[in-house]
Amino acid sequence: MTLLPALGGSGVDRADAVRVAGRTLSSEALLGCVNAVADRIRGAEAVAVDATPSLEAVVGMAGAVQAGVPLVPLPPQADTTERARVLRESGATVLLGRDAIHGLPTVPIDLRQQSWTHQPEPPPHADAVILYTGGASGPPRGVRISRRAIAVDLDLLAEAWRWNGEDVVVQGAPLFRAYGLVVGLLGALRVGSRFVHLDRDDPAGPAGTMYLALPCQWARIAQDRLWARSLARARVLVSADAPLSSAVIERIRLLTSHSLIQGYGTTETLVAVAGRVDEPPAAGVVGTPLPGVETRVLDRQGRPVPADGDSAGELSIRGPTLFSGYVDACRQRASVGWHATGDLATVAPDGSHRIIGRRRTDLVHGRARRVHTGQVEEVLLSYPGVREVAVVGTPHGRLGEQVTAFVVAAEGLTAQVLIDHVGRYLSAGQRPRRVHFVDELPRSAQGRIRKSLLITAG
Repeated sequence: MTLLPALGGSGVDRADAVRVAGRTLSSEALLGCVNAVADRIRGAEAVAVDATPSLEAVVGMAGAVQAGVPLVPLPPQADTTERARVLRESGATVLLGRDAIHGLPTVPIDLRQQSWTHQPEPPPHADAVILYTGGASGPPRGVRISRRAIAVDLDLLAEAWRWNGEDVVVQGAPLFRAYGLVVGLLGALRVGSRFVHLDRDDPAGPAGTMYLALPCQWARIAQDRLWARSLARARVLVSADAPLSSAVIERIRLLTSHSLIQGYGTTETLVAVAGRVDEPPAAGVVGTPLPGVETRVLDRQGRPVPADGDSAGELSIRGPTLFSGYVDACRQRASVGWHATGDLATVAPDGSHRIIGRRRTDLVHGRARRVHTGQVEEVLLSYPGVREVAVVGTPHGRLGEQVTAFVVAAEGLTAQVLIDHVGRYLSAGQRPRRVHFVDELPRSAQGRIRKSLLITAG
């Protein structure tokens, strides 16, 4: 099994095979640079790469995978303590880059160096990457993902999205997360399509046939009429990595005439549930399990919930895209069978899944009823001037927990305006009892909103 056929040296030599931050590499130059990196790190236990949006980082990451050395992407926002923990737990023995970290030997990435050495293919069960979870509800954990799991997932997505070598993939997800690294970069190198990394702060993006973006990026695009209308020429638009507001989905549809396809997965499962080009799901629905992937949704007593599109429970997944184990102080291995994602979901009679949110942080446990925070967040985001929202449950003496909203918004908005706005669409029990306006929401080094901190602050 060859994981990255596009790095095999066959096919058309495209002048713009990879583009990052306005710089490009041809297919031939990419192969030569990647092989030069692979030559220098082969045999290392694991290799760390600063996951900045740069050609050097992309070459380093591809070089690690090409060499068969487990790749450990380092989030640029991670502080010194977090980096030290990741390097220690993952067993990284080499750092690709120029700045030494914690005494690790460094291998500079020089795009002028090229090699045409044939790189032997590692066994399918070998670890390809070690990715760290988002850290939204606890310390990030290192997840070992095999070459086989990545190959299977990418082939299934290529079939679902009719992804082929003629596509130009424009993706904006960070390169230290599974969506950006595995689906975006490694997906392009497996399928043989051209790859463009879109920086999150870019005011507009280059032309492409496939767009892979985060929900926050789609929300920004939806507010930029010219940018959104330029995407009408694309073939498929995909959102993953977090829930997407129905209001954003509808606005993108009106501006582009495309139905956004959604994908769902965790670091441990990769994208396991997804919409398809020929069967785009309804707004708010992430799609159905990929072939070979099984799901189940259980209530708090461990019983399957009805597949009625309304009953919610915790989603578990098993199948060929699952991770191999965790890398931590105990070197824990993955348990055989089902992986509990910690996410709440519903399943419709046709098998389509809707993701509600995290079981621990996206439910408000009132004495009279439970409130799904995602519904409240979606309504708040539909109000003009609201940029970001996080809704949590905070302690309340009489109610048990109350609905509390943290909002990043334009000046001039008041709490009562937003409370009344929610009341026009949802029940009285779902309206926020408290609204805090903040300059920014707390995030982990991986970019996830840390709702646990908001709960204590509320």
